[in-house]
Amino acid sequence: MVVYEKSKIVIDHLNLWFDDAHILKDVNMEITSNTVTAIMGPSGCGKSTLLRCLNRMNDLIDGCRIDGKVLIDNENIYTENYDIYNLRKRVGMVFQKPNPFPMSTYDNVAYGLKIHGIKNKKIIKERVEKALIDANLWDEVKDKLRKSAFELSGGQQQRLCIARALAIEPEVILLDEPASALDPISTAKLEELIDELQSNYTVVIVTHNLQQAARVSKFTAFMMLGEMVEFGLTDDIFTAPKDKRTENYLRGRFG
Repeated sequence: MVVYEKSKIVIDHLNLWFDDAHILKDVNMEITSNTVTAIMGPSGCGKSTLLRCLNRMNDLIDGCRIDGKVLIDNENIYTENYDIYNLRKRVGMVFQKPNPFPMSTYDNVAYGLKIHGIKNKKIIKERVEKALIDANLWDEVKDKLRKSAFELSGGQQQRLCIARALAIEPEVILLDEPASALDPISTAKLEELIDELQSNYTVVIVTHNLQQAARVSKFTAFMMLGEMVEFGLTDDIFTAPKDKRTENYLRGRFG
């Protein structure tokens, strides 16, 4: 495997089963610090399952069995005594559909801080404001922080979910098709935000939108039937794919 720059995450011969179904098949991949890496592929190829391996969300599913390694900063997160609570603080996740909590915009962002034991109101206020600024949402919500988050638009709710993840100061942000439920204007704002986030975070995005992968990422992985078919610089993947399956997918012949 080619190491382009410093790797934040190394996926090493990762296999995953749900009961008898072999979902991820000997996946190898390196994710570079402070860049955006896109994972693309047809529906059911395992890309969201792979993403959830990076913060051990699949552990919550009955019948899940994993073999192989996922290293974050050279430490295998699948060792028996690894601190999963700390892992999910370091690796934040935003899901396909916006999922704000039934509380105010302010309390949505503050929620994770309180869960992690921060009680100082001044610190919480500062962290909430910073997270909303970093999520490009502050100017739109600063005058209605105490109103229900459900009053925000879909795009604003998704950026609120990103702010909620940012508030606990993670190192990695996982985005699982974050724009799939958004209109084009909201999608453009989200993509602008993703581009800005890589200055301070390692971002991994699963997307079914090829154009989005091409726009936002520096590295791209193409998966098919649970296998990592091809991985490399996004420009290389889109202009000169090495595997015929990648070329066929990019040309719309399946998927």
